[in-house]
Amino acid sequence: MSTDKIIIKNALLITLLIGGFFLLCKLFGLDENPYLRFLNLAFVLFGIHLAIKESVFKNKETKYTTNLGIGIRTSALAVLLSIIGVVVYIQFINPDFLNVMNNSFLIGGDLSLPEIIITLVIEGMASSFIGSFIMMQFYKNHNKENLNK
Repeated sequence: MSTDKIIIKNALLITLLIGGFFLLCKLFGLDENPYLRFLNLAFVLFGIHLAIKESVFKNKETKYTTNLGIGIRTSALAVLLSIIGVVVYIQFINPDFLNVMNNSFLIGGDLSLPEIIITLVIEGMASSFIGSFIMMQFYKNHNKENLNK
């Protein structure tokens, strides 16, 4: 499978998991709980893991930097897609959610939508890099000799 397909497939999976989790929280009235946003990191780590695993086992890619790049690009694309989802949600479905985000300890303040987007991009890109480096700690020492058979 091509690298781009691996990245897109897993980025879409991460985005769907984050979006589905948000809708589930909304259904149970927990969408205003900022602590539940930390679970988004678990979805990002899961998607990065799947992308790198697929690169290693299906594409037989063993280069650390290549797989690290796949992890970063996968999660960065997922972050951007998720931010687009948040913007669409705030603009067209629930404009009051902007106040919910401003009142959370993670954002904290009276920020405009563009300022919140910048905050989410920075937060998301940081988790992309950190998450990819975390996942690569497992795959950097993976038995590469068995992959070439």
